[in-house]
Amino acid sequence: MERRPPDHRHARRRAQWPVLAAVAAGGALGACARYAAALLWPTASGAFPWTTFWVNVAGCAVIGVLMVVTTEVRTGHRLVRPFFGTGVLGGFTTFSAYTVDIERLTGTGRPTTGLLDLVVTALGALAAVWTTAHLTRRVIGWRTS
Repeated sequence: MERRPPDHRHARRRAQWPVLAAVAAGGALGACARYAAALLWPTASGAFPWTTFWVNVAGCAVIGVLMVVTTEVRTGHRLVRPFFGTGVLGGFTTFSAYTVDIERLTGTGRPTTGLLDLVVTALGALAAVWTTAHLTRRVIGWRTS
């Protein structure tokens, strides 16, 4: 009787189901939180989309903290980053709505506001990630020294 080698592809695929479930569950939670923010702080037609801006900046700030903590301080469970990072924060931040906001603003005769949104949101998000990652490293360094 000929013995077949184990099918590693099947085992790898099966190992990904928990990751997929964690991302999906986290994404649902994050998207619900983003939707709640949009309901609580609606943006008037033609106005700067402050809610989308602050959701993206806040989400990126938390991503900065999460990445430092999970990569430099404590590894944690293998599903922490997929659940919180890709799922919750990926569902919460809304760069797709950001592009729709820019398109709406420029399409309704507000190109300056659309361009401002394009630049300020991108810079705000990057600054939030960098700042919180930097501050998290400093706090962790201060606590461990």
